[in-house]
Amino acid sequence: LPPAPRHRGHGSGWAPREGSGPRLSPRPAQSTVCEKIMELLGQNEVEQRQRKVLILSQDSFYKVLTAEQQAKALKGQYNFDHPDAFDNDLMHSTLKNIVEGKTVEVPTYDFVTHSRLAETTVVYPADVVLFEGILVFYNQDIRDMFHLRLFVDTDSDVRLSRRVLRDMKRGRDLEQILTQYTTFVKPAFEEFCLPTKKYADVIIPRGVDNMVAINLIVQHIQDILNGDICKWQRGALNGHGRTYKRPFPEQAEPGGVLAAGKRSHLESSSRPH
Repeated sequence: LPPAPRHRGHGSGWAPREGSGPRLSPRPAQSTVCEKIMELLGQNEVEQRQRKVLILSQDSFYKVLTAEQQAKALKGQYNFDHPDAFDNDLMHSTLKNIVEGKTVEVPTYDFVTHSRLAETTVVYPADVVLFEGILVFYNQDIRDMFHLRLFVDTDSDVRLSRRVLRDMKRGRDLEQILTQYTTFVKPAFEEFCLPTKKYADVIIPRGVDNMVAINLIVQHIQDILNGDICKWQRGALNGHGRTYKRPFPEQAEPGGVLAAGKRSHLESSSRPH
């Protein structure tokens, strides 16, 4: 990563659904944070259609690659950390439908072959949606959908070691992993990911090890699910746009949550590239 900063952040957001509570809102650091939140909320033991909280990953929305791009990807020469690698139109429309309480089909991405599979994952409406990914704050239209934006900071050494272990399990050699990291991952972090940290409402240092911050977020979600927060949203629209913002305890580490319609779930995927 960058010479100066030692932390890398990832974002996500959440929001309440008009009239029914929350609406929409990152195994990278942000993924593990979201998974820990699900665990502490006891949602992993709940049948998928009945879950009130779901995890949705930006990784599901990688674009379909051309034959030339896929050949580069197999050699570790394609930049999956660039904003253009994501299908933002599909991402936005999917999140919009979830916010509106609709059942959606989410793409399934194969991180070994670098291709979008024909199979999709059905996601049912939920009260709270945790939308995680490295660049979820980059696109303004998508960023503005989140009612709470979390940014999870993780030490660069930890990030690199996780990437090496993960990609070696996928059959990639160490030289290719390190070359891809220095050629694409680190520069993309400096140019695209790090600047989005300014959009975060909450920053969580140390990722899943920061149980103080995670417990605060869990309690906040429980308040939403219990109906203690009746109007939980970033802004109430009037003739002049967004004017209301709910305060939230200032804690830190990249990651994000978003609240949605009624009941939905999707297993989070580990970050592919």
